[in-house]
Amino acid sequence: MTHAPQIKVPAIYMRGGTSKGVFFRLQDLPEAAQVPGEARDKLLLRVIGSPDPYQKQTDGMGGATSSTSKTVILAAPTQPDHDVDYLFGQVSIDKPFVDWSGNCGNLTAAVGAFAINGGFVAKERIPENGICTVRIWQANIKKTIVAHVPITNGEVQETGDFELDGVTFPAAEVQIEFMDPADGDGAMFPTGNVVDDLDVPGVGNLKATMINAGIPTIFINAEDIGYKGTELQDDINNDPKALEMFETIRAHGAVKMGLIQDVSEAANRQHTPKVAFVAKPVDYVASSGKQITASDIDVLVRALSMGKLHHAMMGTAAVAIATASAVPGTLVNLAAGGGDRTHVTFGHPSGTLRVGAEAKEVNGQWTATKAIMSRSARILMEGWVRVPGDSFQG
Repeated sequence: MTHAPQIKVPAIYMRGGTSKGVFFRLQDLPEAAQVPGEARDKLLLRVIGSPDPYQKQTDGMGGATSSTSKTVILAAPTQPDHDVDYLFGQVSIDKPFVDWSGNCGNLTAAVGAFAINGGFVAKERIPENGICTVRIWQANIKKTIVAHVPITNGEVQETGDFELDGVTFPAAEVQIEFMDPADGDGAMFPTGNVVDDLDVPGVGNLKATMINAGIPTIFINAEDIGYKGTELQDDINNDPKALEMFETIRAHGAVKMGLIQDVSEAANRQHTPKVAFVAKPVDYVASSGKQITASDIDVLVRALSMGKLHHAMMGTAAVAIATASAVPGTLVNLAAGGGDRTHVTFGHPSGTLRVGAEAKEVNGQWTATKAIMSRSARILMEGWVRVPGDSFQG
């Protein structure tokens, strides 16, 4: 029996924010994978090393966490006045599917740099020194994102002294603007309420804020499910019953948000919605050993991604947090002290993050106009990724 040799696919391995992933230009993919479908999904699964029953992704580029099992495809812009199309694929670790239902806000920080280096941004728009504004069309959620990428001597500046909790080393600051981050196809609050009663079998009746901003997210109060809001990864991820509870909450919230018709569908939609719990500020020690005091933050937030507590905070969930905090009466807003606000600093397992947001009420409906945060990004490796030539055929 003969076996197909490996093929080489041009790729760049990048960190963006507190995530990292494998980046491709659409035109560099094998022809069968240049269009959405089974071949593309199989290729990306093999690149990352999924599905892996051992949940290690040893035979691939993935890092066996939701933050490191990610892929990005950039293409020429399909929208006027944009520089690049950005398509994000969240690769399941132990199951054979790629979730295309949402964005990765953290990797957005790397998209601007990749777009410049990959030839998507016109040379006349790249200053010799200063800031290059990259206009990104986020193809998963059909939204505009603007990345402000520092340039030195005509090249992307990656090193710097900007520190981001959840990332070990400092780097150059990249400011990201999420324009009109609320769901364009429906209400920012899909139920019409800023707080709902969510009945979850085996858990109880929970107060919940369900919002479509940045990424569909379900917020609940930490104390309602027996937590303090200061938990670190091991407190949740080493507790199978806790993970099962959160997945049940997520599935029933997804139904109430209209994202799925039945709770059974949640298993094939792992990336969205997210579920997070909030609490009023108290002192805690972050995973790095850093002491966080109540006065450092406005609110405590812990969020789950792909069935596990995130080590820091997803960028899109940070947009949801900031947007919800800007709307009086949401659980996030109340935990942060209530009232009107245009920014929020929240505590997460790795430290703190400040995010700005603007929301307004028009004809009884809340909408978000913008969310802003700073991240960093850098190239970790560039060249080719290799996969068996028959791994994505047929």
